[in-house]
Amino acid sequence: MAASDFGQHTARFLDWFKKLPGATFHDAVRIVDLRERGAGRGIVATADIPPDTVLFTIPRAAILSSATAPLFARRPPSTLNLDAALGDLDLDLDLDRHDAWTALILALLHEHLRGADSPWKPYLDVLPPPGAFDTPLHWTLAELAHLQASPVVGRVGREDADALIRRQIVPVVRQHADLFAGSGALGDEELVRLAHRVGSTIMAYAFDLDAEEDAEDEEDEEGWVEDREGRSSLGMVPMADILNADAEFNAHINHGQEALTATALRRIARGEEVLNYYGPLGNGELLRRYGYVTEKHARHDVVELPWALVATEMRKLLGLDEHDWQQVAAHMDPDAFEDGFVLDRDGDEPDATGALRGEAAFQALPEGLWAQFTDLLKAVKKVRPAAVEALPGKKEREAAYFDTVAGALRACEAQYPTSLEEDQELLAGGDVDRRQRMAIWVRLGEKKLLREAQRWVQSQLAGLHAAGEPDGEPSAKRQRRR
Repeated sequence: MAASDFGQHTARFLDWFKKLPGATFHDAVRIVDLRERGAGRGIVATADIPPDTVLFTIPRAAILSSATAPLFARRPPSTLNLDAALGDLDLDLDLDRHDAWTALILALLHEHLRGADSPWKPYLDVLPPPGAFDTPLHWTLAELAHLQASPVVGRVGREDADALIRRQIVPVVRQHADLFAGSGALGDEELVRLAHRVGSTIMAYAFDLDAEEDAEDEEDEEGWVEDREGRSSLGMVPMADILNADAEFNAHINHGQEALTATALRRIARGEEVLNYYGPLGNGELLRRYGYVTEKHARHDVVELPWALVATEMRKLLGLDEHDWQQVAAHMDPDAFEDGFVLDRDGDEPDATGALRGEAAFQALPEGLWAQFTDLLKAVKKVRPAAVEALPGKKEREAAYFDTVAGALRACEAQYPTSLEEDQELLAGGDVDRRQRMAIWVRLGEKKLLREAQRWVQSQLAGLHAAGEPDGEPSAKRQRRR
C-alpha cells in the first residue's frame, strides 16, 4: 500500500473513531506508520504522559462482535446453525469458544462484503490487507522449513482452520446468500481464502471481552494475564488493536460496563511507543498467534522435550534389547504417560507498571518427568531386575535420571539442522528476509533454552557427585501444559 493511501486510511479511521458517541482520544498520543520495522501502525506519545492517564476510550457499542453485528440483528446466531457440523469435526476446540470464533468470522465477513455500507468501513480499512499476515498459517512450506524442529510447526493449525471454514463458514454463507451481499459472485475457493484472511485478522486482533455485568469484578488477582482460552466472548475493538504489544509494556486495556479504556501504567515519555500486553508468551507462540517476535518475549520461550527421546536414552543406559523393551512396554499404561514435557524458565511477571524486574532462568525440570522416569524403572525391574541392580539407592537413581535427561536434551537439540552458533551467525549476517529472520529467532530461542537446561542438569549431576545421599526428590516444578 502506498504511503499516501496508508496515511489517508489512518486519518479517516481516526476521524471516524473520534466521532463515536462516548469515544475519547488523548491529545498527547498519535497513530504512526511503523511499517519500516514490520509493525504496521502503532501509537506513540507526543508529550510526556503521567501514570493513570486515560489514553483513549472505546464505547462497547463500537466493538464489532456477535452482540453488535448487524448480521445478527437481522438473523440471530441460533438460526444460522453454527454448530451443525460440530459432531463431524475433529477439532480440539471448546464448544462455546468455537461458536464465538465462527460467529465473529461470519460477522466480520458480512461487514467486509457490505463494503462502503458497513458502519465499520473506516476501521476495516486499517486492518491488514491480503498478503500482509506473517503468521505461519500463511507461510509457504519452504518458509515453514526455516522453523526446523520447533514445535510451532505442528501447531500452525492450517488443516483445522481449513476444515472449520469449509464445514462451518461456507455452508452458512451459501444458505444465507441474501445476508452476504456479493457472496454469490465468489467461488468456494475465493470464499475460503477470504474467510482465512478474516480468521487470521481475528486471531491477531480480536480481544476476549469481559461480560458487561462482570466487568467490575474481572481484575485478575494473579496479575495482568487473562485466561484467553477460557473466554467465549470475542470482539474486534477499534483503536485498542492499533496498539502493539511486548513482554514489557506501559498501558493496559480496562474493561468497563459501558466502555473499554486504555490507561497509562507509568510515565510514558515523549516519542515512546504505547505498548499493550498479550501475556507471557514465548516467541514461538507469539509468532503463531500474531505474526511477530520480540527480544523481550524470549524470556518466556518454551521447548518441548519428547518422552520418546528420554525413553531411548533410558533404554541405552539400562542396556535393554528390543525384546526386553517390548516386554517393559507391555507393563505400562500408554494413556497414563505424557508424550512430552514443556521446559521453560522461571522469572518474575511484570510489575504493576508493566516493567520487568530481573532475568528469567531455567531452574528445574517438570516434576512429572521424574515421576514418569521412576514408573518406567519399576516396569523394567519386573522384566529385567538385573538392569536396575546398579541403581540401589536414590542417589544412583537420580544420577541415572539426570544422565538420561542430559542425553535426551542433546538429542533434542540435534534434531535442528543448524546449531545455535550457526543461527547467531545467520542473524548477524543480515541476509535473510523477515519471515526467515523470525523463524531463526524462534528456533534460536529454543536452542538457547535447551543449552540452559543442559547446563542446569550438569550442575545437578556435579552436586550429586560432590554430596552424599540426597534428601527428597530432584528439583522439579509442575508440568506446564502445552
